[in-house]
Amino acid sequence: PKSTWYYHRREKVDYADKYHHLHPLLEEIARHHPAYGYRRTTSELQDTYGEHVNHKVVQRLHRLWGLSLLRSTRSPRPSGIRQVIIAAGDRINLVAQLETIDPIEVLYTDFTELPYAAGSQKAYLMPLLDHASKIIMGWAIGERANRSLALQAWQMTQTTLERWGYAVEHLIVHHDQDPVYTSYAWTSQLLLQDRTHISYALNGAEDNPVMESFFSRFKSENWSLLLDAPTIEALVKVVASRIDYYNRVRRHSSLGNVAPMTFLDNWQYQQKSAVSSVLHVPGDHTIP
Repeated sequence: PKSTWYYHRREKVDYADKYHHLHPLLEEIARHHPAYGYRRTTSELQDTYGEHVNHKVVQRLHRLWGLSLLRSTRSPRPSGIRQVIIAAGDRINLVAQLETIDPIEVLYTDFTELPYAAGSQKAYLMPLLDHASKIIMGWAIGERANRSLALQAWQMTQTTLERWGYAVEHLIVHHDQDPVYTSYAWTSQLLLQDRTHISYALNGAEDNPVMESFFSRFKSENWSLLLDAPTIEALVKVVASRIDYYNRVRRHSSLGNVAPMTFLDNWQYQQKSAVSSVLHVPGDHTIP
């Protein structure tokens, strides 16, 4: 728009000039609290100096004015898991190397924020979604996107698959490189105890489009129901009901306009029929 062009030409203030009054405050905090990163510096600005700015502003100003050098802080050494991810490079994305993906072969997951109580509260949802059938195999909701919530969602997924007669061994679970998914708690559970494979996205949400597409649809279709939930307990009931609808009733164009459970049932029937036709021999005898 022309108004935007004129604003940038005439009125927009340089970033450093806009926040020049924060320079002495940030420098003082950096000298007195050298271990503070941008998040704790943001809190110090608010509580001590009454300056309420976003933590992203503080982070950018630290880089702009070189205040990170004053703090003399160093990035922590990467964990063993992080070192493996770095060394593996592109190979860490297992899904990108697959030519075809059958149902119950690849699951996607991530955290998303759900507002409730008329938008005054928020919770985090972590579902595990099957690539081919689009079924949500397991999920969990909590006040924090942490390892406990992730393992809770994984436990529900295991229970679902075992009830349906599927083993989790050799299953691929794909997600980004969030600290939860690079933690020893998560990786040891999936890799060592359950013998699944973990696939990491290289470019965040861009490498996890199936999950992002689900989040977009789920929140847009259920937005008012989520906001109407007064408590997190009520929110859990709403999400449980809507995921059940999503799995059993809602038609998906990518599945031939059938529900995910119907698609999986049809696929299982086709697999059994194919096996029966191979094992059947002339004379109405079946190979045991």
